Amino acid sequence: MTTSADKTSLTYRDAGVDMEAGDALVEQIKPFAKRTMRPEVMGGIGGFGSLFAMPKKFKEPVLVSGTDGVGTKLKLAFQLNKHDTVGIDLVAMSVNDILVQGAEPLFFLDYFACGKLEVGTAAAVIKGIALGCEESGCALVGGETAEMPGMYPAGEYDLAGFAVGCVDKANIIDGSTIQAGDVVLGLASSGAHSNGYSLIRKLIEKSGIDMESDFHGKPFKDVVMAPTKLYVKSILKLLETLPVKGMAHITGGGITENVPRVLPAGMTAEVQAASWTLPPLFQWLQAQGNIEPLEMYRTFNCGIGMAVIVAAEHAEQAHAVLAGAGETVYRIGHIRAQQPGEAPTVVV
Repeated sequence: MTTSADKTSLTYRDAGVDMEAGDALVEQIKPFAKRTMRPEVMGGIGGFGSLFAMPKKFKEPVLVSGTDGVGTKLKLAFQLNKHDTVGIDLVAMSVNDILVQGAEPLFFLDYFACGKLEVGTAAAVIKGIALGCEESGCALVGGETAEMPGMYPAGEYDLAGFAVGCVDKANIIDGSTIQAGDVVLGLASSGAHSNGYSLIRKLIEKSGIDMESDFHGKPFKDVVMAPTKLYVKSILKLLETLPVKGMAHITGGGITENVPRVLPAGMTAEVQAASWTLPPLFQWLQAQGNIEPLEMYRTFNCGIGMAVIVAAEHAEQAHAVLAGAGETVYRIGHIRAQQPGEAPTVVV
């Protein structure tokens, strides 16, 4: 028989949830979040919900939202104990997505889930999120840190992000005006971004490569973990300058699966593989796995992180504007009528 004297008073900490660690994390990340604030943000971090006033510059505002994660690139972050850039990946995957519809990113929220909260690791991740938001001009208005004992192995976590942007209804980019003769410009990627990492990890394991070894002047780990490029500032500059008919963020599915998402029925984007050089990382991946070209183009971005479709008469100016904004730009193809039975995007 158990008496009251035998009973131990349990706490949430005894169950594996450290509320004090959560409070310490919030205090650590507040300065980073503060740097991302926009005038439209009402209130700070810590409320039940985040308030954001619609910017007055929009005449007929349409909200555009997107959500994504970082995928199995996180497994390499755990392996390498490198957590300072995956937050940038998280932001980029969502803001680049809403950007292609002409939206200016306004605010971002994150979800960080783990089994046991390590404040230093979580702070490094969220600092990266804040940096990505700052570089994108969007406010980090809040998020959720979930400590769930038993749900994740020690030292591991998962990330999700949510971006909201705005575009005037008249300026929505949906690809409907794309026609034969239009030009496809490709903006260089910074690496593999956040796609294809299940295969990348398999090839790293197969090759036995030393992650610290030199790879074209940098440690291999830095090359394979390079954060996803943020295209917000350069694309918004382009949209201020001339009409853009369509854009595609080259994520999972590569060039051959993402460009068709913006093409009207009956149109094909013909992409010339020789118009840019396959970066060394992708050359290495292809060689390690003896990967067929079609598989490369539908798995990885292969060095092109964003495709921009403009009228032929605007191609030269668009190239100049994007290059002036710091992008490496290639004229990678053109739009033409689709042949019977042909895919909507072909790489030749």
